[in-house]
Amino acid sequence: MITLYTGPLSLFARKVEIALGEKGLAFERITVPFNQTTGYDPKHPEVIALNPKGQVPVLSDGGLVVYDSTIILEYLDEAYPQPALYPATPAERARCRMDELFADEILLAALKPLMHRTAPPVQDRERRAAQDADAQIAEAALARHHAELDQRLGGRAFFGPALCAADIALFMGVLFGLRLGGPSLACHAGLSAWFARLMQRPAFAEVAAGIAEADRRLSVPVERR
Repeated sequence: MITLYTGPLSLFARKVEIALGEKGLAFERITVPFNQTTGYDPKHPEVIALNPKGQVPVLSDGGLVVYDSTIILEYLDEAYPQPALYPATPAERARCRMDELFADEILLAALKPLMHRTAPPVQDRERRAAQDADAQIAEAALARHHAELDQRLGGRAFFGPALCAADIALFMGVLFGLRLGGPSLACHAGLSAWFARLMQRPAFAEVAAGIAEADRRLSVPVERR
C-alpha cells in the first residue's frame, strides 16, 4: 500500500499526487495540518520522523520511505513503469529533467514573492510596500518564463514526446502563478492550449480542484489586477 504525506497547498506534494493519478496507483493520503498564519508549524510528527528535512511530500511504499518530489517521481517510474513519466532516450530524459528542474527551481523562485497574497495581510505599511514591489518584479519574471516556455513548447502537445514529469512540474508552477494573481497565459497561445489540455486530464483536474477547495478554506482572496 502506498501512503503519501501531503499538504493542502504544497506544490511539490500535489505534483506527486498527479503522478500517482496518471499511473492509476491507489494510495492513502495523509494531509498534514496547515494554516496561513503558522504554516506547517507544528510539523506533523510522522513527517519529522520520516524525512530529515521535515517536509512533505513523503511517500511510503511497502516499507520503503522516499522524500523529495523529483526522487519520488523517479522511484514511481522505476517501480511502476507504465505509463512512463520519463522519455525513452537519454537525450529526451535529460531534457525532461531539465524542464522539471526549471519548474521546481526557476519558476518557484518567481512564485515565492507572490505567496503572501493568500496569507493574512501584514499591518506594517513599509513591509507591505516592499512585498508589493517584490511581487511586481516577480510577475515580470513569470511573464518572461511563460514566453520562454511557450517558445520551448513549440506547438507540441507536451514538453516531451508524450506526457512526462516535466509537464507535471511545469503545470504546477503555472497553476500556482495563476492562483497567486500572476500574469495571464492569454498572449501565449501554445502554452495556454497546453495548460487547458492538461486541465482536462482527471489527475490534473482533481489536484487543481483540491487546491481551489483548500484556498476557499484557508486563504484570503487574491487581489486580481
